[in-house]
Amino acid sequence: MLVVTVVLGLVLLLIFLAYFRPHKRVRYLIDQIPGPKPVPLLGNAHQLCVGHDWYRQLLGFASSYADAGAFRVWLANKPVVGIFKPEFAEVILSSMKHIDKALEYQFLVPWLGTGLLISTGEKWKQRRKMLTPTFHFNILHDFLQVFNKQSRILMKKLNKKSSNQIPFNIFQDFALCALDIITETAMGKTMEAQSTDSDYVYAVYRMSTLADLRMRKPWWGNDFIYNTFGPGKEQANKLKILHDFTNSVIADRLKDFDQKKAELIGQELSGLNSDPGQRKRVRLAFLDMLLYMSENLTKLSMEDIREEVDTFMFEGHDTTAAAMNWATYLIGSHPDVQVKVHEEIDRVFGDDDRDATMEDLKQLKYLECCIKEALRLFPSVPVFARHIGEDRQIGDYTIPKNTTCVVVTIAIHRNPKIYPDPEQFKPERFLLEQYKNRHPYSYIPFSAGPRNCIGQKFAQLEEKTVLSHLFRNFSVKSTQSRAEIRPVGDLILRPESGVFVELTPRANRN
Repeated sequence: MLVVTVVLGLVLLLIFLAYFRPHKRVRYLIDQIPGPKPVPLLGNAHQLCVGHDWYRQLLGFASSYADAGAFRVWLANKPVVGIFKPEFAEVILSSMKHIDKALEYQFLVPWLGTGLLISTGEKWKQRRKMLTPTFHFNILHDFLQVFNKQSRILMKKLNKKSSNQIPFNIFQDFALCALDIITETAMGKTMEAQSTDSDYVYAVYRMSTLADLRMRKPWWGNDFIYNTFGPGKEQANKLKILHDFTNSVIADRLKDFDQKKAELIGQELSGLNSDPGQRKRVRLAFLDMLLYMSENLTKLSMEDIREEVDTFMFEGHDTTAAAMNWATYLIGSHPDVQVKVHEEIDRVFGDDDRDATMEDLKQLKYLECCIKEALRLFPSVPVFARHIGEDRQIGDYTIPKNTTCVVVTIAIHRNPKIYPDPEQFKPERFLLEQYKNRHPYSYIPFSAGPRNCIGQKFAQLEEKTVLSHLFRNFSVKSTQSRAEIRPVGDLILRPESGVFVELTPRANRN
C-alpha cells in the first residue's frame, strides 16, 4: 500500500509539474527577484518551514533581502513573491486590478463559500456595497451592550482563576469570549461558549487549522489525495457540524422574521446617520440585516446568507481573540506601561463598576495605543495573499500576471527604518505626533485599500471594551519571556503554547 501510494504521488506530481510548467518569460521575471536557491521538481517547497519556524523564516527572508524589499520562492513550479516595503504593499493593495485573493484561499471555500472574504469581481463589489451599512458606527454602538455583557462573564471566570495565585493560560478564555460576542452579534444567538462545551467551537478551530495545513502542502491540493490520504473525512465531519448549526440558526430566525420586524429593521437602517439616542432602539444581529436585505430571499439565497454569516464567524472571533491575547501579554510584560493603563482607566471610570460607554472608550487613548502597538508586533493576520491580475511593476522588479503575491505584514511592521528598535513594545509610537508622517501602508494589521477589513471598527471596539474590563479589575503579570512565547503563523498569528499570566484583583474591584 505504501509503495502504491508513493508511486501514485510521484505520477500526480509529474503531471502537475508538466501541466503547470511556467512560461520562460515568467520564470525569467520571477528569478530576477532574489530568493533561496530552488532545486528541480520541488523548487523551494522542501525548504519552507511550518509553525514557529515559518514565522521566523518569513522574518529571516525580510532580513536577508531587505535591500530588495521582496523575495521569491518556488513551490514546485508555482512562483510566490513576498513583498515587505510599504511602497510595494501600496501598489498591490490599493489597486482594483489585484483585488482577487490568492488561489490558496480556495481551501476555505468548502467552509465559507464565496462570501465577502473570498468572492471576486462583481459579486465582491455588490456584497461589499450591501454589507457596508451593517458596520455603521451607530450599529456598532448598539453592539456595545453585548461586548460589556460577555466581558462581565469573562471577568467572573478570571476572578475564580486569580484566587489560585497560579499562572494559567488565558488564551482560550479570550477566544471563547470573542466567540460568544460574534455569535450574538452575527447570529443573534447566545451560544454560552464561555460556560459550556460545544462541538461547534471545536469545529471552528479545527477547520482553521485544516485549511492552513492544506495551503502549505501542495500535495494536498488535489481533492482525491486529500480525501483519501489526508484529513478529508475529518474536514467533512467538521463542515457538517458548522453548516448544520448555521443553517438551523438561519431557519429559526427566518420563522420569526415577519413583516413587522422587517419594517423595524428598515426604520433602523434608514436612521443610521441620526443620533443613536434619538432612534427607535432595535438591536440588530448581522443575520437580521442580511434577511432584510435578501427581500424574502430574492436578492440573497439561504446559501448566500449562510456563507456571509460563516465568514463573519470565522473572521470576527479568532482575529480579535489573538489581538487581545497579544495586548495582554505585552502589557503584562511591561509594568511601566501597565501603570499608565491603570491610571487612564481609573481616570475614566474611577471606582464605578458601570458598563463601558462609547464616550468612555473614546477617552482610553493610551489603551488604544497599546492595542495598536501589539498589532504592530503581532498582527492577527501575519500575511495577505493576492492573485496578480496583470503584470505589475514594483521597484526594479516585474511580478508577472497570475502570480501569487504575499504582503508580509509582520515584516513591514518590523522595518527599523520606520520603527526604531522594532522589537520593543512602545505604545507611544501611536500617539498622533509619532505616526502622522509615516507611510500609510507602514501599518496594515487590517490590510488596506479597497479590500481592507470591513469589520475593523467592530474589532477595535470589542478589544478596547474587553481589555478595559480586564485592566479595571486586575493587575496582570505575564510569566513568559519573548523567547518562550513562540508565535505560530497559521491563518492567525497565535502563541504556540498560549499566554500564561498571573492575575491579581485590584483593590475594591472584585
